[in-house]
Amino acid sequence: MTPTHSPDPAAISFWHQDANLGRTPGSELPGDTNVDVAIIGAGYTGLWTAYYLSKADPTLRIGILEREFVGFGASGRNGGWCSAIFPASLKKVESSSSRLDAIQMQRAMFSTVREIGAVVAAEAIDCDFEQAGYISTARNAAQWARAQREVQVWRDWGFAADDMQLLTREEASRRVAASDLFGATYTPHCAVLHPAKLAGGLARVVRDLGVKIYEDTAVLEIGDRCLTTSRGSVRADVIVRATEGYTADLPGAKRDLVPMYSLMVATAPLSDEQWNEIGLHRRETFSDKRHLRIYGQRTADGRLAFGGRGAPYHFGSRIKPKYDKDEGVHAKLRSILTEIFPAIDGVEFTHAWGGNLGIPRDWYPSVGYDRRTGLAHAGGYVGDGVATAHLAGRTLAAEIGDRDDSVRALPWAGRQSRKWEPEPFRWLGVNAGTVAFSIADQTEAASGKPSRLASSFWSLLGH
Repeated sequence: MTPTHSPDPAAISFWHQDANLGRTPGSELPGDTNVDVAIIGAGYTGLWTAYYLSKADPTLRIGILEREFVGFGASGRNGGWCSAIFPASLKKVESSSSRLDAIQMQRAMFSTVREIGAVVAAEAIDCDFEQAGYISTARNAAQWARAQREVQVWRDWGFAADDMQLLTREEASRRVAASDLFGATYTPHCAVLHPAKLAGGLARVVRDLGVKIYEDTAVLEIGDRCLTTSRGSVRADVIVRATEGYTADLPGAKRDLVPMYSLMVATAPLSDEQWNEIGLHRRETFSDKRHLRIYGQRTADGRLAFGGRGAPYHFGSRIKPKYDKDEGVHAKLRSILTEIFPAIDGVEFTHAWGGNLGIPRDWYPSVGYDRRTGLAHAGGYVGDGVATAHLAGRTLAAEIGDRDDSVRALPWAGRQSRKWEPEPFRWLGVNAGTVAFSIADQTEAASGKPSRLASSFWSLLGH
């Protein structure tokens, strides 16, 4: 894991262009160093872990080792959804724990969205945070049937309309005027934000708390309470792996998390007339019920930022800067967004970018700390990491500090997903899933009937 000397941050994504992020001069590891806690990765997981550790014990010597710069990866490039979506379904969590544990996990996610808002306000982090909820539209009969089933599942688990509700076509259109609208689901447990500004703001806060962030410092090997880096060794009582989509680059971790790519586009700022046609007046996040996931937001400066899956997984868990852009996928995203909102037909798309995220074999994130070895980890957020990483950081801090905190009893604490299959089976399986979702979406759009193909794939994963 040697430093890649990435291009100017402004070239990485729309978010980085606006946030003025980059390496802090002189922030590299100065040489061999001793700390109490060493954290690998200056994304959300690492920053939130450092934040809560420092708040609980200001005397701790904490060092964050970052190969590039703060917010370089998924934490700075994502769709800006601070959502209560937990990647593993309630049924999945229950199957390996209990019904009560599954409910507590979901309620912890609800609370996490509010907690992030509170911290952002208390620490004066300017990241365009706005909690207006998430609307997921149904745009064909199959999606509408899925929306109704989804809300019924929430009711079966004891969650009320305050947590998730079904909207009629008329109710949904008052929030977002998507084309071919049948109805939607809506949850208030989601905020919109500027992801790179959140990463940069958190870095400022933890530095003020005394945390050292060493950028342009690649971790080459994890040893016995010691890290070998490109700029010296770091000895630490506790080592936290917070590398998410870049985990596959660590020695021996090639099969721990699959690095999948999610790409995004952004329009030029829209006119007031266009926004009057589109809606999203409170900056709700939006998507529809297709299987191959899409996600969007209205940015604080009046653009549509929109992304989705569909880029291929690359053989051997390879991660390269050139994979951040795929003209075919970006063109498809522009087409989908224009199809959803015909009012933007002819609008200039000013930005296209992407990045990799981490997917565990069972789609179930985990948090763990082995007091005997001093090794800790968190990750596997499957693209829903903005809020999940916060809860992970808070949990890791409580575990490391051995503090009395209810988050330590959550069912993802102490678990570990099994490794992905060796190649070529990993490549075949992951890309087959992407193809299956795409075919299912095309079939449903044409027939209006739910596809069994996508459900069969989820069944293989235990969902």
